[in-house]
Amino acid sequence: MNFVQITPGAGSMYCGNCLRDNALVAALRKMNHTAVLVPLYLPLTLDEADQSAGTPLFFSGLKVYLDQKTQFFRNAPAWLRKTLDAPSLLKWASDHAAQTRPEEAGDLILSMLRGEEGNQARDLEELVAWLRAQPRPDVVCLSNAMLLGMARQIKAALGGRVVCMLQGEDSFLDALPEETRAAAWQTLAERAADVDLFLAPSHYFGGLMAVRLNLPEDRVRVVPNGIQVEGYQPASLPPDPPVLGYFARMCREKGLDVLVEAYILLRQRNRVENLKLRVGGSCGPAEEPLVNALREELKANGVLGDVEFCPNLDRAGKEAFYQSLSVFSVPATYGEAFGLYVLEALASGVPVVQPRHAAFPELIEATGGGMLCEPGDPESLADATEKLLSNPIISGNMAADGRKAVLEKYSAARMAQNLLDVLNQEFGTL
Repeated sequence: MNFVQITPGAGSMYCGNCLRDNALVAALRKMNHTAVLVPLYLPLTLDEADQSAGTPLFFSGLKVYLDQKTQFFRNAPAWLRKTLDAPSLLKWASDHAAQTRPEEAGDLILSMLRGEEGNQARDLEELVAWLRAQPRPDVVCLSNAMLLGMARQIKAALGGRVVCMLQGEDSFLDALPEETRAAAWQTLAERAADVDLFLAPSHYFGGLMAVRLNLPEDRVRVVPNGIQVEGYQPASLPPDPPVLGYFARMCREKGLDVLVEAYILLRQRNRVENLKLRVGGSCGPAEEPLVNALREELKANGVLGDVEFCPNLDRAGKEAFYQSLSVFSVPATYGEAFGLYVLEALASGVPVVQPRHAAFPELIEATGGGMLCEPGDPESLADATEKLLSNPIISGNMAADGRKAVLEKYSAARMAQNLLDVLNQEFGTL
């Protein structure tokens, strides 16, 4: 199969979609398929070998912004537009890019969803022209539904199948300004007709987006996410004293404030002696105010000295981080479509406590690797964490079951095979 994966980069911030897509392309290549990873907006920031190396970047963030803001740039000569693709400028943009905030990006998002009718039509033409010059792909895969505006032109130019992954688009779109939110959802539903098949990472999210986009059931299939499992290993000895851990973007949406409240409760109860807290994951300018406020709260409760923040770790640092934990939780408060961090913790032999909503019940049931707590409830999270920390036999069994399940069901190789199985079932042998 000749497979093209189109993936937006997040600049200097680690991105779960980027990690998943990079792992998928690497796995397909190991299976002797031709797979190309095409980056958009900004270079991919990864903790694994970059599978997009050598492939041009399209829709560079600076061009997309200027296309939206000025008619002059949309009509500028090609040589002038090309200057904004310079590696030095892309690096600068990556280093200074804050996370895109929905309330500030409504018009830009709507324009991108309109594809050839939007302000970024020339960027789309450049991407399609490059794709036409490559060996014809059997399948072009869009990383998420925010890229649906590209599907019509890609399909018309290449004639192959276009599929689209689904991954957390609802929370972003629902946060758009009121004046663009309804138009964005309507445009998304209209552009969904240009796609042959949608791939959801969980039954929860597939069902949700089928309703939001008015899709027939047979146009949405579930292909669970997977990770490169190499390097994730259980610690040789359990941490002493015990450690509660978190690894995700350091923000309220991921429930970091809920976790800190639960940790303070656990320390006040003092039934798990000398419990430590370690917090890892992406932390940029947008996250620093929350982290600083949580530091002050921890200090006011006399436990800051037992808490460590470990931002923006590389792969080796992340693997060591997970090995240092006794229990793991990212108590996300929104409808998480999947949660790669759950797989990473379980692959490292660490049991998890996750909220009883979104995709987490599916993951816990499928892996047996942890417990559920009530969403947004620090006391419920503290109770479940305490139960695991107080029962080493139960937590040890969950850790072993969870690791086994990830190795068998949620590796990058298994994700790639699941994808191939679905594509062959839907489209015939590719």
